[in-house]
Order: sequence, then structure tokens, then C-alpha cells
Amino acid sequence: MTATTHDPTGAPVPFPARIEVDLAAIAANVGVLRERAGAAGVMAVVKADAYGHGLVPSAQAALAGGASWLGVAQLPEAIALRAAGVTAPVLAWLHAPGAGFEQAIRADIDLGLSAPWMLEEVAAAARRAGRTARVHLKVDTGLGRNGAYLFATGAAASDWSTLVERARQLEAEDAVRVAGLFSHLACADVPEHPTVRAQQEAFREAVSVAERAGLRPEVRHLSNSAATLTAPEAAWDLVRPGLAVYGLSPAPEVGSSADFGLVPAMTAIASASVIKRVRAGQGVSYGHTYTTARETTLVDVPVGYGDGVPRHASGVAEVLVAGERRPIAGRVCMDQFVVDVGDLPVAAGDDIILFGPGSRGEPTAQDWAEAVGTINYEIVTRFGPRIPREYVAARAGGQETR
Repeated sequence: MTATTHDPTGAPVPFPARIEVDLAAIAANVGVLRERAGAAGVMAVVKADAYGHGLVPSAQAALAGGASWLGVAQLPEAIALRAAGVTAPVLAWLHAPGAGFEQAIRADIDLGLSAPWMLEEVAAAARRAGRTARVHLKVDTGLGRNGAYLFATGAAASDWSTLVERARQLEAEDAVRVAGLFSHLACADVPEHPTVRAQQEAFREAVSVAERAGLRPEVRHLSNSAATLTAPEAAWDLVRPGLAVYGLSPAPEVGSSADFGLVPAMTAIASASVIKRVRAGQGVSYGHTYTTARETTLVDVPVGYGDGVPRHASGVAEVLVAGERRPIAGRVCMDQFVVDVGDLPVAAGDDIILFGPGSRGEPTAQDWAEAVGTINYEIVTRFGPRIPREYVAARAGGQETR
């Protein structure tokens, strides 16, 4: 089956691959996460085009599944949600100087702030907009990435103390309203790691510092996907899952998607292109890193690293062909790769399933991640917009509606 995109006139233009996204699975996964979160709400993270699943449809499915907030990294993602008619609370938290804060404030987007300069730029933008900006202050409790540093260095006050005190001053001026406090965990995918407990304790201290400064946030949030599933004591007022929303395990060494009750939402499919019978000893693809051991059938699959297929998948990742799993033969190219299918019956146009939920015997994104030495996050997010997304509205008894 060939997927389609559209030219500027609206006419369909076929593309020989598609990404199927099961929106019912996304909604159901959020339901699982809501149960794990207990009394806490769920902020579904839809950054990076919803981890490759499609920003707006995935956000809508997450909200339908019971998410009460949406989270993104970049402001353009938040603006795109508002432009699509999404009215739920949205938090955007990754900024550089000169970000479009005024536009975000006018669009009722909450802003995650990690540094004093961000707070000052937001306050200035709020004054220009004539509105009070809603902000969430981010504290670095041990990840060592963005966030204001909690711990004092030498005799100096900590960055966090400086940030919360200035935020309280700006609240008094009605320039900002501190709606939230948050942090991010470093090793939640390893629940017994000592940093998990240490960061929870540090976050409690950060909240105390903010409250002593006079801040009264509406929500406090720390848990990512892994913590939502394995550390219920870290939930606070919101949990902030990303990967698990899309049905993938954030801690595969602890449990699979199925173990956590999640269903992977993405299936990557390409159409078989050129099919030919070749002799034994035929080298395949660049560098002839693979050579046929006997007379066999080669299938050319018209997607490659330009679409998101990892080049490291060469010779190691498997695909499903005619009901059987076969490894990629030779090097993945920019726009194509080859599969040695032996004597399997394959015709041009047949579906080649790269990965999916595994329900048909196909490899999963986790299988691909293990094959190429990466994480499942990277597998699903790397498939680019050249491959059209097709959205499955429901699955019932194996039947799909689009």
C-alpha cells in the first residue's frame, strides 16, 4: 500500500511508505498513566512532533484519554497547538534569548523558566502585552542540565533562591504569576538508582525555598514516564510522561510495554519496490558488506536514512516480509535498503513492516533500538515528515478506521 501526501493544489502525491499512528492506543496509554498517577493530573508531553507521531492528532488523542495538560519543549510547538484550536493548558520550557514570549503570553501558554534572564524577558513581554504571564520555575535537582541550580556554591546564594525571590517581586507587580514549580529526573529508568530518591528530596527542599519566599504555585511536577510507572511517591500534583504516552517502555530493563499495560502507537511500513532473483555470491548495496550465500530473492525497500532509518541498522535490524522477519541486507542508503527474502513470495507493492506493536510478529521499536545500540525514543522520533502519517481512529477486533 502506498501512502499519499498532497501537492500545493491539493492533489494526492503517492509516497512509498507510511507511518500508521494508533490514536486509540495513545488515548488508552494516557488512561493507564492516569491510573498510575493516582490523584495527580497528567501532562502529556507532545514535544518533537509528539515523538514523531504527529503533534496535533496525538495531542487531541491524549486529551481524549484524560490528559489535563500538554507539554512541549519549544514555543512554536505550543503556538501550533493553539492555532489548531487546542484550549487545554500548555507548558513550553526550552528557550533561548529573543524567544517569542509576548506571542506566547497572548496565546495563554505557560512558560517554563530556568534562569533569571528568562524571567526578565518574560516580565518585559508581559508588560508589552498588558497581561500577566503564567510561569513555571524549573529547578535543577541533580540532572545538571537546564533549571536553576538549587545548591549554593561557596558563600553565594543558589541560583534557585535568586530566581524565586525575583519571581516573587515580579508577582507583586502583576508581571508574572508563578503557576508551577518543576524539575526533571536523571535516572528514573533505573528505579533503585540513588539519585531518584535524592532528587525527590531536593525537589521538596526547592518547593520549601519557594514557599518561604512567598510563592504559592498551583502545580508542582517532577515525574517523567519512568517515574510515573515506577515511583508513585514522586507524583506531586502532575506527572509529565512523554514516551509512555506513545506506548513505549521508558525502562525496558524493568518492564516491557506490555508489562506496564501500554500499547505502542506507531507502525512504520514501506512498499516493496524492485524485486529480483539473484545468484549466489552477489554483493548487496554499498561496499558489498553483505553477499548472498545462495540463489535468492532481493527486495528493494524505498526508504533510507534520509527518512529516519538508522544507517546503523545495516545488517542488524529486522523487518517483517510476507509474515517472516528478515534482517536488512547490506548498508542502509539515503533513500532505500535491501532485504534478502530467500524464497518468500513477495510482489511489488507488498507491505514491508519495519516495526510496530509486535502483534503481527513484526519487530518493535525496542527491537530496533537494541539492534542499533540506541534507545526507543530515538527510533520513533527520527522518522521525518517525508513519510506521511496515517491516523487510526480506533481498533476493534483487528479492524481499523481512519
